[in-house]
Amino acid sequence: MNAPDKATEIRALVTLVLGFFTALWGWLGWAVVLFIAAMAADYVTGTWAARARGEWSSAAARQGLWHKLGEIAALLVAALCDIAVQVLLHSAAAPLVGETELPHCLTLIVAIWYTFTELGSVIENAGLLGAPIPKWLKKGVAALRDKTGGDTEE
Repeated sequence: MNAPDKATEIRALVTLVLGFFTALWGWLGWAVVLFIAAMAADYVTGTWAARARGEWSSAAARQGLWHKLGEIAALLVAALCDIAVQVLLHSAAAPLVGETELPHCLTLIVAIWYTFTELGSVIENAGLLGAPIPKWLKKGVAALRDKTGGDTEE
């Protein structure tokens, strides 16, 4: 087997795997995967930035993990709200509106908003590590975060 055939086989395998997971969990699943990846990137870059400045502490690291757990809990609440809306539509409102399938809108919005929040934090951490960050990138991530939900309640 020559190299071009091997590369084609690898591309076909990647396409098969991505297609399988998209069919399995849809776009909402990919949004959640992206959110989890952004959380991991934020935690890792935050740890690196704190270590580089000599400010790392296990208490601060634990606090960061608790914060991430809170984000996951909020995402689960959004998913439960979406499920409750589906149940309501299929039971009480079905005679009025017919059979209606709504996508999991709240879950998707919360996942995307948290993803942009995490990516904004990754950008800040990269700046703390000494990387030059273009202003348009900072503004773009902030604008996308604001478009999906605005400020948080802390």
